[in-house]
Amino acid sequence: MIFKAVRDSAPYPDHGVTRQRDWSTIAPRQIRLDQLTTTRSTLDLRNLLDDDSTFFGDLFAHVVSYRGELYLETGLHRALRAALQGRTFIHARVLELGDSGVALLAPLPPETGGNSPRNRRN
Repeated sequence: MIFKAVRDSAPYPDHGVTRQRDWSTIAPRQIRLDQLTTTRSTLDLRNLLDDDSTFFGDLFAHVVSYRGELYLETGLHRALRAALQGRTFIHARVLELGDSGVALLAPLPPETGGNSPRNRRN
């Protein structure tokens, strides 16, 4: 088995971290493929080639950690390529979400300033 599980959608609430600039503030780390649950069951070429995809933007996959599970949000193509090459891990940026779905120590959008509850631990 390549992944821990395959889902058709994300089981966590919308975290609001959507811009490449926000994700880029999270340092990448190695994640084992067999610890990941995908949030997509299919690889769509339109999504793969979209300007906002990790194919053109970020070199690293985006993973959300929520309630003790790791969910592959973007970068399915990178994970599959790694598996086909016989690798058991990928480098990914991991966004930690608290039980309430609020990003822990997530980068703040410039419009909100530093007093937003998104930047506080639960």
